[in-house]
Amino acid sequence: MDAVLAAARACRICAGTLPHEPHPVLHASATARLLVVGQAPGARVHASGRSWTDASGDRLRHWLGFDGDTFYDDSRVALVSMGLCFPGTDPKGGDYPAPKICAETWHPRLRPLMPGIRLTLLIGAQAQAFYLGARRQPTMTGTVAAWRDYLPEFLPLPHPSWRNTGWLKRHPWFDDELLPVLRVRAAAALAG
Repeated sequence: MDAVLAAARACRICAGTLPHEPHPVLHASATARLLVVGQAPGARVHASGRSWTDASGDRLRHWLGFDGDTFYDDSRVALVSMGLCFPGTDPKGGDYPAPKICAETWHPRLRPLMPGIRLTLLIGAQAQAFYLGARRQPTMTGTVAAWRDYLPEFLPLPHPSWRNTGWLKRHPWFDDELLPVLRVRAAAALAG
């Protein structure tokens, strides 16, 4: 695991295609029990070198019912996004999607080194497409609405970005039905 993490953190596969120098950000260990697969680091994470150090991370920790110490305990929680580097900001707002080559290169190498993963959170359409393949629904909303179909291995979630506040308001079942299950399952994954 140490060798693969070092190689991932030194990765420069996207050098020249990003608007900045690559700065891979990921946190994992062979003992992790919960895997959080997001889209890609944002600008703040790129600067800090620590995953989910932004408002989206605050909302995700709230959803999970985790404090920072629990969330950032690499021995129990792995944070490995589809893209390990910040892909840059789209002029229309939001960030560009993670380059596919990143997940294709690193997830097949990292995931087998975490045999104790009990639950994988698939945050956003990119993560859901990569891990669920043909099993996913045609839309992110449909995939999240069908969350029961992917348990106990996976739990699809929308991105916790402020940009999805309207989505959350339009889909009250997320707070009412899915979040309580997320909290119970995430806590159970870390227990024992």
